[in-house]
Amino acid sequence: MRTSPPPKHPSAHRSPFKRQGGVAAVEFAIISLLFFTILFAILEFGRMLYVYNTMQEVTRRAAREAVVRWTNQESAVKSLALFGGTSLPAGAEVTSGNISISYLTKSGAAVNPPPLSPGDNISACGDADRAPISCIYSVRVSIENVTYSPMVSLFSFLNIGLPTSVVTMHAESMGFNGN
Repeated sequence: MRTSPPPKHPSAHRSPFKRQGGVAAVEFAIISLLFFTILFAILEFGRMLYVYNTMQEVTRRAAREAVVRWTNQESAVKSLALFGGTSLPAGAEVTSGNISISYLTKSGAAVNPPPLSPGDNISACGDADRAPISCIYSVRVSIENVTYSPMVSLFSFLNIGLPTSVVTMHAESMGFNGN
């Protein structure tokens, strides 16, 4: 009497490719996790460079506005430097509170006492006695205490302090209109 061989497991009749169907899904999951982590890291690095470069531009814009406006218009100067807002678009880390404006004498010291008006500044600069202490010769604008905060929570531990940006420009009209 002839005995038949024992029945084979049902998966034994499948081709080798069908047996690895689940492996491909696991490999895809692992690779996609790595891919998206690297992709988001590149995006965050790009955003950090955007915030850093735009900090430099905001500082330059603020200094440019400050040398043509009088000292009582600091809030307008800060708003114009931040492209019309109170914080940087797509970079909420930079706000008007981070911007500091200093009015300096020719020696680089703070103006003390400050002139009362743009016309008074012109007369102070022409007066040999008042010029060393009351003439606004230049304007220094700085953006300080900016910490980059990533948008993706995966990198939330990477709060990076950005360097201070400083621009000093020679005073121009300081709001003087000739009237």
